[in-house]
Amino acid sequence: MPNRLELSGITKQFPGVLANDNVSFVVKPGEIHALLGENGAGKSTLVKMIYGIMQPDAGEIRWNGVPVVVPNPKAARKLGIGMVFQHFSLFEALTVLENIALGMDAKIPSRELEARIRDIMQTYGLLLDPHRTVATLSVGERQRIEIVRALLLDPRLLIMDEPTSVLTPQEVDQLFTVLRKLAAEGCSILYISHKLHEIKALCDTATILRGGKLVDTCDPKQETSRSMAEKMIGAGLKDIVKPEARVFGVPKLHVNGLSMPAPGHFGTALDRVCFSVRAGEIFGIAGVAGNGQNELLLALDGELSSDAYAIKLGDVPAGALTPSERRKLGMCSVPEERNGHGAVSGFSLADNSILTARERPGMVNLGFINFGAARNYTGKVIADFAVKALGPSSTAGSLSGGNLQKYIMGREILQKPSVLVVSQPTWGVDAGAAAAIHQALVDLAAAGSAIVVISQDLDELRALSDTLAVINMGRLSDARPVKDFSVEEIGLLMGGVHGKEAAA
Repeated sequence: MPNRLELSGITKQFPGVLANDNVSFVVKPGEIHALLGENGAGKSTLVKMIYGIMQPDAGEIRWNGVPVVVPNPKAARKLGIGMVFQHFSLFEALTVLENIALGMDAKIPSRELEARIRDIMQTYGLLLDPHRTVATLSVGERQRIEIVRALLLDPRLLIMDEPTSVLTPQEVDQLFTVLRKLAAEGCSILYISHKLHEIKALCDTATILRGGKLVDTCDPKQETSRSMAEKMIGAGLKDIVKPEARVFGVPKLHVNGLSMPAPGHFGTALDRVCFSVRAGEIFGIAGVAGNGQNELLLALDGELSSDAYAIKLGDVPAGALTPSERRKLGMCSVPEERNGHGAVSGFSLADNSILTARERPGMVNLGFINFGAARNYTGKVIADFAVKALGPSSTAGSLSGGNLQKYIMGREILQKPSVLVVSQPTWGVDAGAAAAIHQALVDLAAAGSAIVVISQDLDELRALSDTLAVINMGRLSDARPVKDFSVEEIGLLMGGVHGKEAAA
C-alpha cells in the first residue's frame, strides 16, 4: 500500500527566513503522525503547503504514491485533506451553522447540514448550539467549530494544528477517542502540538523540526517528553526554579462580591466572586472554557465596569476605573485571544507596545510618543523572550502564533506590574518557550508582583500556582494552597460540584 502522504525535499524561503530546508518524511495510511518543533521551526509553513495555502519553492508532494500539485485549499479538500487551524477562520457576526456552511465546498440544505453538525458534535461530546453567534463563544468553543467543520468533509488526511490548546483533559480524552477511531478506519492524522505528553499518548510517529530542518523521526512512545523537547530546542530543558521559603506580602488585588450580568445573550454572569492576591503570590484559576473566565478577566482589567468597591488595587477602589486608569495604578493584563485583542495584527510590534506599555516604560512625554523608546522597549521584549521576528517594525500578523504569544507576555511582564492578570499564558507555545514564560512569571512574583493566572492547563496551574481556585458557571470555589488540591477534586469543581461535595 502506498504512503498516504510523502514529502520530498520541500523547501520554502521568505525574505530573510528559510522556513523549510529540504524537508522529507512520509505519513502512512491510518497513522497518527506528530509534527514537532519550536515556534518558528517551520511546522505551520509546511502544513500550509500540504493544504495548498502556499506553494513550495522546491521539492515534491506525493499523495497515495502519485506526485501532485496542490494549488489551493479547495484542491486539497478534493484530494481528501482536511485541516483544523490553530487560528480560527470564523466570522464573529455569524452563527456556528452559518460559519460551517461557508466552509463547505458543496451547498448543503440547512436542515441537513445542521443534522450532520449535531451528529458530529454528539460523537465528540463537544456540544454547541448551531444557532449561537460566534462572537458570544469562548476560544475553546470556537475551536470546536473548526474541528467539526473539518470532520464534515470526511478527510483521508486530517491536519490538526494545536487542537487541544483550549480543551479540558476530559475533552482531550474524547477527542483522542475519535482520532483513534478515524485512524482505525484508515484516515491519517498529521498532528501538531506542544503538549508532549499528548504526543506520547496518541501518536505512532513523530517528525521533529528545528530551524526549518528535519532533525529526527522517532517513536514517541519510546521517548520521554523531556527528550523530545530537548530535540526540538537543541539544548537541555530548564526546570522552573522557585525561591525557597517564599513569604507573601500584603494583598495587592482584592475582589469582593464581584457580580455582573452576562454580557450579551450567551455570556456568563459572574456570581459573587471573592478572592485576594498577595504580593509575591501566583493565584491560579482553573475551569472549563466558557464558565466566566473571559468575563472575569474583562472585569479585572477594566474592559467591563463593575461596582467601584468590588475590585481594589491596593487600597484604591478600581471597579469603575478604565483599563488605562488601572494600568496607571500598576495593573497589566494578557487576554485569552491574542489576535485582535492582545495585539493588532496589522500594526508593528513597536506600535503594539505603545498600545499597552506607553506609560510605565516612559514612551510618552508631555503627551508626545517617543517612538525611539517604543522601538527600544520592543527590541528588549524580542531579545528577552526569544521572539522570532525581524525586529520591532515587524507586524504582529507576521509572527507565528507562539511567537506572538511570547511577545505579548513579554510586553506585559517587562513593565514589572504591581498586579498581572493573564489568561492562557502559554497557549500554543513550545516546551522551551513555555518554561521560559513560567520562569518569568515566577521571577516577577518573587520581585513582589501579585499574579493571577487563568488557565485550562492543569499541569501548568499546578506547577505555577501557590493558591488555586476553580471557576464554574461564573462562581469561584474557595481558594486553597495548590498542594491541598487533588486532580480529582479539581475535576469535580470544574464540573460544577462545589463546597463539601467536592471535598467528599
